[in-house]
Amino acid sequence: MVKLKVMISMELEGVTEVVPAEEDFQYFFTVMCSNCRETHPNIISFNVKDEVEITGSRGHANFVWRCHNCKKENTASIIPTPPSKSISPTPYTTSGQWDTLISLDCRGLEFTKFHFVGKWKCRPDVQVEEEGEGEGEGGGRGKGNRNGKGKGKKQEFEVEFEDGRWDDYDDINGIPVGINDNKSEIRRA
Repeated sequence: MVKLKVMISMELEGVTEVVPAEEDFQYFFTVMCSNCRETHPNIISFNVKDEVEITGSRGHANFVWRCHNCKKENTASIIPTPPSKSISPTPYTTSGQWDTLISLDCRGLEFTKFHFVGKWKCRPDVQVEEEGEGEGEGGGRGKGNRNGKGKGKKQEFEVEFEDGRWDDYDDINGIPVGINDNKSEIRRA
């Protein structure tokens, strides 16, 4: 059994808290059999909600793969990332620094590369509030978020990486925003 951490690094411009957009986000990897060292020819994917039965066992895993070369069955599951007890991905907040996205329990296989595919989301570095329209209780003026999503909700950007980067413009804060220089490493936990 090998425990791995998927580490990511990005350059953030005007945004923070980069995280996969959906709870059932598909994670894409290049995978290698630990037994015969054969690398699977295709990129594979799985998500935290996948539950695949393990042959000859009562257990389940998020990903089960039989190596075409040595015929050994191998498994991987998303596990809580210390110090949290949650299997949810950790939001990326520090530009240019390595941080753990998810942790994996791998048996008979190793992931060699994480691919930035799928929909992600992030928030602006700064949340701007402006005076709301009309008067509130007691005749005072209320404050509301300019994003139009309702009181107390934070503005979010939907992110889909093209050629390893994402660029947009934050109309509310009046600044360009972006994510680039995406890097990933798979490290032993």
